Amino acid sequence: MSVKDEIARRRTFGIVSHPDAGKTTLTEKLLLFGGAIQEAGAVKSNKIKKGATSDFMEIERQRGISVATSVLAFEYQGTKINILDTPGHKDFAEDTFRTLTAVDSVIVVIDVAKGVEEQTEKLVEVCRMRNIPMIVFVNKLDREGKDAFELLDEIEQKLHLSVTPLSFPIGMGYDFKGIYNIWEKNVNLFSGDSRKNIEETVEISDLQDSVLDELVGTKAANTLREELELVQGVYPDFDKQAYLDGRQQPVFFGSALNSFGVRELLDCFVEIAPTPRPKQSEERLVHPHEKDFSGFVFKIHANMDPKHRDRLAFIKIVSGVFERNTPYLHVRNKKKLKFSSPNAFFAERKQIVDISYPGDIVGLHDTGNFKIGDTLTSGEEIHYKGIPSFSPEHFRYINNADPMKSKQLAKGIDQLMDEGVAQLFTLELNGRKVIGTVGALQYEVIQYRLEHEYGAKCTYEPLHVHKACWVDPEDPKSEEFKEFLRVKQRFMAKDKRNQLVFLADSSFSLQMTQQKYPSVKMHFVSEFDVA
Repeated sequence: MSVKDEIARRRTFGIVSHPDAGKTTLTEKLLLFGGAIQEAGAVKSNKIKKGATSDFMEIERQRGISVATSVLAFEYQGTKINILDTPGHKDFAEDTFRTLTAVDSVIVVIDVAKGVEEQTEKLVEVCRMRNIPMIVFVNKLDREGKDAFELLDEIEQKLHLSVTPLSFPIGMGYDFKGIYNIWEKNVNLFSGDSRKNIEETVEISDLQDSVLDELVGTKAANTLREELELVQGVYPDFDKQAYLDGRQQPVFFGSALNSFGVRELLDCFVEIAPTPRPKQSEERLVHPHEKDFSGFVFKIHANMDPKHRDRLAFIKIVSGVFERNTPYLHVRNKKKLKFSSPNAFFAERKQIVDISYPGDIVGLHDTGNFKIGDTLTSGEEIHYKGIPSFSPEHFRYINNADPMKSKQLAKGIDQLMDEGVAQLFTLELNGRKVIGTVGALQYEVIQYRLEHEYGAKCTYEPLHVHKACWVDPEDPKSEEFKEFLRVKQRFMAKDKRNQLVFLADSSFSLQMTQQKYPSVKMHFVSEFDVA
């Protein structure tokens, strides 16, 4: 198969939603349809002993939530699909924002009862800013929930999307009979028994056909006919180009837990979702069909296998072909590296691949060379951009609880910060370490992972900081800057990349500082430094 054909058959997408909307369950069912797993594991169901394939960190299994992005690949009908399952919990939003730089399209999962929730709004906004094509999947139809039209209105208004339903529910909750697939013009009946194979679909090209009444009953059939007439009157026809440009979002209905409506979603996705897209670098737009290889690191994961203390850098291939044992240029370090065992993923199962194409995600064993945002190329010096680091919301001192393990603690903190789990600041005055996070839950995760993966124990102490601001003086040699450093000495720290940070203790003190030292600029976001 030519490189062109390989690129054409790849689809790389992320699944995003508010926690508990059923994102990880949907991921499992997609893998089930792709024949990648034999039995899907629900995240919280006690009946199924098997944990979800994509939640492979111990803490995820205990808490029943996803805290790190997993990468899963499978083949379906000749198409190679790469899924990035992201954490829904807002405390891990930064991981999700970074992941969105590596996907070509997105599936947004919405809970039928809760409708559009806060975290979904934030994530969809990021996708809209980048014009990422989105498909919406309304989940949990076998439960009582909002009316389909009410939900479609809410999606349009709250998420500012322009939707068009490609499937439509027949009834809802207790009356849920099945789904009419507008895209393929057929009816899929719901048996309510997820252990049975999915019911066969019945093709119905003419909605007036009496077969529909026989299948779902006259009352439900008449309601469906009225609703579909309304759908045709209110919503535009599906326009593939508008979807690819991020101007229109198709909507599917189903129940991931009961594997219902998932196949329809997958079949349509394979047909309409974009192949790998070009990506903007600081120098130029890079196209997937270019001959030379380039890719960027969007995630680093330490201890994929706790027994081996390994770190993997996840690289999204943007252009050209990535080959095993070939030297590539690490642009920031300006040195050539070659990789003898690049990995493709299936949750915790990894396999070594000889060759990977644009759209693929490859895991490279890393001894500390990579940082998030790094670029790897065949030789050209390009820098992919857009992976920022945000000012944290929470700050705490981190202390060593076991003096015998200070080396392990230092290594653990170092590696977890490289992963982007949180940010580390070292105070200039006394060298004390401060951890800043987007959400409070991350402190638990750090503590748990330090103990279980590095054998180090830590404790935290509260620290009152309002915001971390990256300091950018107009003239580093000016008297004003020297005075600022002297007066604010107690509040100065360095981040992991040695950039100067001012830890303001209140919004008032930040305001006063900005007024007093106008030539010292303060930034709440540090674009990852590529110099």
